[in-house]
Amino acid sequence: MAADAEKEIKRNPHPDFKAVEASRPPFDTTSTFHMTQTPKPNWTPGTGPNTPSCLQKTHRAINPYEEGRPIVHNYKLLISAIVPRPIGFVSTRSSDAQSTNLAPFSYFNLVNHDPPMFILGFAGGMDKAKDTLANLLATRECTINIITEEYVEAANYTSINAPPGVSEWSFSGLHPAASQFVKPDRVQEAVFSIEGRLVDTVEWTSKNEATPGKKTGVTAFIEGVNFWVRDDAVDEQGVLVDPAVLRPVSRLGGITYARVTQAFELPRPDFGEAVKDPAVESLARGKAQGQL
Repeated sequence: MAADAEKEIKRNPHPDFKAVEASRPPFDTTSTFHMTQTPKPNWTPGTGPNTPSCLQKTHRAINPYEEGRPIVHNYKLLISAIVPRPIGFVSTRSSDAQSTNLAPFSYFNLVNHDPPMFILGFAGGMDKAKDTLANLLATRECTINIITEEYVEAANYTSINAPPGVSEWSFSGLHPAASQFVKPDRVQEAVFSIEGRLVDTVEWTSKNEATPGKKTGVTAFIEGVNFWVRDDAVDEQGVLVDPAVLRPVSRLGGITYARVTQAFELPRPDFGEAVKDPAVESLARGKAQGQL
């Protein structure tokens, strides 16, 4: 969302955030990344959820276009439900190279690998583009850095609603490092960074009856043309990034972030192998019959 909409969004639920934060336990630096079993290692095909009691819960339907429903309610609902979201920490520079910009985006993800393709989502239309989008449209270049525990406070501070032309790099205290194929610097502190070039953009128009025709957002498709990964975080083949070293931070709803300290592994099933089990084979026959 645009920085000037923060008062309307009211992401921060605490009148005195620092007082609330002080009442909480300190950040646990002793918690390390480790593997556990899956929630139910003895799960078998066809047995459904781990907690059947969830089927007793009721649901409500929410129409995003319901008359009188504020747009901001859809925003707050979605960012609290579609979680965790990776954060794209985007570095750009103006076409005249006189100003630089650094900003975090939780409308961000990987959508293809050949070519490497990423998306960034911007609130508002192109006619009111903030620094990052304006720079991206003008130069068609950026770097995307992955935010980690090592510098999350610095990264968050770059979301400040600074006036156009004021660089967030100085507020963060983070260090720019030269990219190889694009002009915007990457973040030296980042374990993983992507040099990117803009491929295309899609501008979205409101379907809400209260704001017909309003340009509400822009999705940018960005091709990754070069990657940077810290030596201690990647294997020799340049294939796997170690999550214990990466220590990524993701966005939840409101002003809540999540860290990754625990994981489990769950292989994808193979149909040919699975149906060797008569119980699974009977499930496959049952589904086929149901589709006739």
